[in-house]
Amino acid sequence: MAEPKSTTNQRLTQIKDFLTMNKTAMAIPWDPNCTKFPTRKELPEIPGAPPGAAWVWGENDYVGRLNLLTPSRVAAAAKEIRTGEIIPVNLPLNVPGQPAFGREIFKHEVKILADNVAYDDIYHLNTQSGTQWDGFRHFAHISTGTFYNNTKGEDIVGPNANHKCSIHHWAEHGIAGRGVLLDYRGYAHKKGINYDPYDYYPISFEELYQCGKDQGIDIRPQAQGGDIKIGDVLFVRTGWVEAYHMKSDEERSALALRTHVLGKDDGQRYAGISQEQRVIDWLHDSYFAAVAGDSPTFEAWPSHEDYHLHEYILALWGMPLGEMFDLEKLARKCRERNRWTFFFSSAPANCPGGVSSHVNGQVIL
Repeated sequence: MAEPKSTTNQRLTQIKDFLTMNKTAMAIPWDPNCTKFPTRKELPEIPGAPPGAAWVWGENDYVGRLNLLTPSRVAAAAKEIRTGEIIPVNLPLNVPGQPAFGREIFKHEVKILADNVAYDDIYHLNTQSGTQWDGFRHFAHISTGTFYNNTKGEDIVGPNANHKCSIHHWAEHGIAGRGVLLDYRGYAHKKGINYDPYDYYPISFEELYQCGKDQGIDIRPQAQGGDIKIGDVLFVRTGWVEAYHMKSDEERSALALRTHVLGKDDGQRYAGISQEQRVIDWLHDSYFAAVAGDSPTFEAWPSHEDYHLHEYILALWGMPLGEMFDLEKLARKCRERNRWTFFFSSAPANCPGGVSSHVNGQVIL
C-alpha cells in the first residue's frame, strides 16, 4: 500500500531539517523554538476554527505569537543594545485629549490622604484611549463571532465569564524582543509623497518594501531571503502623532468626534497598512511576535474590503496589535544612527479579565 502523502511529506521535511539543521513546525501544538514555520497558504486546517486560523500553540493558549519570544530569541535581541539610550514609546495618558471612536476622555484626580503629607492618584481611563495594545478580547472574527483560540463573547462578559484571552496572560508571559521600525512617514517626506494621516490612505506592501529598502532593510522574512527574524516586533510610523501635534485642540477634537459607522462611509478615517492580500501574507509569514503603529487603527481605516486586518491579526493569528505608539523620537534617533533595529520591552497591565492594556513600552538602542 502506498504511504499517505502527508506522512511522506513529513518524512521529507524531517530529512531536509536534518541536512539543514532546521526544525520545522509540523504537529500541533507547535514548538515555538522551531526555526521554520508554515506560510499562510500552508496553514493546517483546524477543526472548529474559521478558515485561515493559526490556533497552533495549544488548546489553552492565550498569548499567541508571544510564544515566539523564547529565551534564546530574547537573549539574541539583547545584543541590539549598543549605546544604552532609552526611548519610551508611550504618549502621555491624556493624549489624545479627545480619543477617537467616541471613547472616554482620560481623567486624573489627586486624592489627599493627609495634606502636605501624603497623596494618591485616581485614574479613570479607557485602555483604548492612548498608546495601547489591542488584546485578543478586543476584536473578533466577525462572521463567526469568534475571538482567538475559540473564545466567545460569553467568555468575556456575563454569568459564564472567565479568563480566556484575558490580557493578564500577556503580563504573566512578558513582552521583550528585537524591534524593527519602518519609518514610512519619513520615507514619504523624502520622496515627496503627500497624504493626510487623518484620512484613508492605504500603505501597500510595495511601498513598505521600498521604504525598507531606503533604510537598508529587506522586509521579507529570513525564510524568503530577507532581514525579518522570527519573533521580531514590527513598528510602522505613518505620521499620525506628528499630525496630531501640528493641530489645534479644536481641530483634534473635531476630527476625533467624526461620525463613526461601519463600512466605507465611516467618518473616522486614518492612514495605515493596506488590507491587500500581499500585506496579509507578509504579516503572517514574517512571524512577527507583535505589530504596532502610531495611528488609532494600524490598518488604513475604514477597510475597503469585506474584512479587517484586525480579524486576521488578533482573532485568527493571536498576534498582539499596538496603536498610537509615539514613534517620533525613535524615528529621529534611528535615522541619525542609520540603524532600524533595537531592543524593545513592554509591561502590559496584569488585569485578570482585561481586554486591552496601555503599553508601558520602551526601546533601548
